Amino acid sequence: MNSKSFVWHPYTQMRDWADFDIITKGKGMWLIDSKGNKLLDGVASMWCNVWGHSKRELVNTMIKQAKRLQHSSLFNLTNDQAELLAEKLVNFSPGMEKVFYSDSGSTAMEISAKIALQYWQNIGIKNKTTFVSLQNGYHGDTVGAMSLGYVPLFFSKFKKLLFPVIRVPVPDKYRMQKQFTFAQYQEFCLEKIERVFAKSNDIAAFVMESGAQIAGGVIIYPQNFQKKVSQLCRKHGVLLILDEIATGFGRLGSFIEYQSQSSVPDIVCYGKMLTGGYLPLATTLATQKIYESFLGPYEDMKQFFHGHTFTGNPLACATAITNLDLYKRNHLISKIQKKTKQFEKRIEEIMDLTLVGDVRHKGMLMAIELVSNKDKKTPISSDKKIHQKIFVEAKKHKIYLRTLGHIVMIVPPLAISKRELDFLLDGTIETIKKVTKDLN
Repeated sequence: MNSKSFVWHPYTQMRDWADFDIITKGKGMWLIDSKGNKLLDGVASMWCNVWGHSKRELVNTMIKQAKRLQHSSLFNLTNDQAELLAEKLVNFSPGMEKVFYSDSGSTAMEISAKIALQYWQNIGIKNKTTFVSLQNGYHGDTVGAMSLGYVPLFFSKFKKLLFPVIRVPVPDKYRMQKQFTFAQYQEFCLEKIERVFAKSNDIAAFVMESGAQIAGGVIIYPQNFQKKVSQLCRKHGVLLILDEIATGFGRLGSFIEYQSQSSVPDIVCYGKMLTGGYLPLATTLATQKIYESFLGPYEDMKQFFHGHTFTGNPLACATAITNLDLYKRNHLISKIQKKTKQFEKRIEEIMDLTLVGDVRHKGMLMAIELVSNKDKKTPISSDKKIHQKIFVEAKKHKIYLRTLGHIVMIVPPLAISKRELDFLLDGTIETIKKVTKDLN
């Protein structure tokens, strides 16, 4: 641990690290440190980078907006960039009509929960206060978000802070119970959800990541699972909150993931790639029906009691507008759908590696689960410090990787070239091979 640094790093055992590479520059898909070493950004700077670093159009927008208006509050005022971006997001998002701004995925999810609870209060149904979510879902690190998406490895130490949530199983093909076929297990999970809905009249909302669980281990939903959950919510009068913070805007191959899943949310959250990964911004979108429940005489106190200092920051909103325009101008989604085949071609090769138990992939996302026993599917134990070994070895191959425990994540910037994606996949495979030799 570097005693000269004052920075406390996230999700990091500081005692294990003598120092950290100091990144001073980014160019294209590459991060450049203070010594001039280059690393290919294999995790899109925590899953948010779209175009690579120092994208000219985004930087120019930031400079132009910073000269004009850096920040102005949305308390009793508005700004042109927040208005323009909200209109654009509503036009992109089927069924959504209003946009509430915040600054991170966690805050967007906190807002979604508060909107859902207050909605039922506003329309006079006071007993609907319970949330249901999928086991091992992840929705952020603040108290409400941890409650909604409880990953035991991350959050068990904070359990006494959290509000109770009913958790139902997720169709995890790799770790499903042995007595089921996968089709049977999907039905089992859906039946569990319906039983919970049928026996309770106090459920405010069902909360799930859209398309796949990511931070909880990359569990990609089977076709029609999310659609059927959406249908169950409609049938039983339960609001559906979808978290597209990490899965939307192309990460799984679709611009609006819930649209590709044929599901209809009442509330949806965006973040991460919204500004191309250049500035912190997140949004919570709601239907007209939800929004109208917050309207009434002032003395009825139906207004939404939530707000942040940097809500609707014009600098971030302007950057997001340019970013979203670039998607269309560069036909990014169609390019992603072609690049996904590069991942697919390497799955068999990766599965043959000694430590690899499973490979899960969709769009521009791949998870490689490392196990000590393939037959028993035993995760590599934390005392092996596999996360650190992977990171250190990957650097030797000029790539930046960060694992989720024993799961190697490949989450590159969406606009990565074919050549650079091959470089990343080659380096990841060589990294796993070398770490395997060291462990043996």
